[in-house]
Amino acid sequence: MKTVVILLTLTALTACETVKGAGRDMQGAGHAITKEADKVQQDL
Repeated sequence: MKTVVILLTLTALTACETVKGAGRDMQGAGHAITKEADKVQQDL
């Protein structure tokens, strides 16, 4: 039973890191899109 709890805890922690990393990637993409949109608006 102890092993199962440990494995579930490790899996949860790994999933949190994955989601956190994906969030950072999406945030970076959002910043890049915003930057390009601002450039286009300035050119108009």
